[in-house]
Amino acid sequence: MAVILERDLPRGREAFKRWAEAAREAANAVGGTGAAISDSADSGDSGSSSAARLAVRPELPRNVWAMAVRYSLFLLERRAPGPGVEVRVAPWGAVKILDGPESDPHNLTPPDVIELDPEVWLRLACGITDWTEEKDAGHISAVGERDDLSDLLPLV
Repeated sequence: MAVILERDLPRGREAFKRWAEAAREAANAVGGTGAAISDSADSGDSGSSSAARLAVRPELPRNVWAMAVRYSLFLLERRAPGPGVEVRVAPWGAVKILDGPESDPHNLTPPDVIELDPEVWLRLACGITDWTEEKDAGHISAVGERDDLSDLLPLV
């Protein structure tokens, strides 16, 4: 089953854009850069800047969050199609990406599984934080050999 219906793609695109803009504003408001990660690495106080980015969680309606997650997972699936890694962002979606061994036919779980909370996923997808920051903060649950999506993110 698709993570987002084709008819919902425009709503998803708008929700993702709205989330990204709100997240950048929130990062700026608490002292983060709100810019791409590579730009923030040059700032003098990268520890507090990183903490500010890791705390970004815009106040938006639940349906905006849901559509932003679904649309961003759709983008990820298109960027790296395949059956080898399952990316789960509960409660709103999961996709299988990257080539590699498929699911065991008995349990349907691929050998590599990555689980993220919606705010973590969207921060990564929008480039607010990077994979290493979120992983070091303990915000990513990843099992398997392909447990790093840093080469695929951000999606924008």
